Amino acid sequence: MFGTTLGNLLNRGLPRSARARQLCAELSGRSLAIVIPDLARLRLASSGVTLAATFDAEPADATLTGGPFALLALLGASAQAQLQRGHVAISGDTEIAERFRELLERLRPDFEEELSLLLGDVPAHRLARALRAGAAWGAKAADTTLTNLGEYLAHESADLVSRNEGEQFLRGVDALREGVDRLQARLERLARRGVE
Repeated sequence: MFGTTLGNLLNRGLPRSARARQLCAELSGRSLAIVIPDLARLRLASSGVTLAATFDAEPADATLTGGPFALLALLGASAQAQLQRGHVAISGDTEIAERFRELLERLRPDFEEELSLLLGDVPAHRLARALRAGAAWGAKAADTTLTNLGEYLAHESADLVSRNEGEQFLRGVDALREGVDRLQARLERLARRGVE
């Protein structure tokens, strides 16, 4: 049932994008499996006109495997970074996987628009605005918490070294290394003089 709902949600975006319709036609008869290990396996298949989403184990032309957040990040600007870091693995036909990624990026549902179909425009807009504000507050709270935790661990409990002390230590190590290199070069020159 969830696969059918997801398919319908994606297919609603097809009429809005000529490029999405073109990609869907080019991918006719092809499929992509999206695997979240130990959790789910979603298979998207193109009929040339629509997409079908099913939770089955049928073989696919390409497979994307990764965590849920890494897979979602493929739809954003950091897609290449996710692949380079190894957070998402591609197997099978990589060109098919890239075309499906572009298609899904173009069919990404607009949360506020979908919500307005259920609640109406004004309540959907207010709820979406509240959710965005909550997410922004959560991100700022997490950033502040991490900063405070870092300062506590560095200054209060002395479990970590402060940035200033760490940089000073590294500068000292670099100076010591340069001094040792100079001493080694000087000893080598003296050794060569002693041999002559």
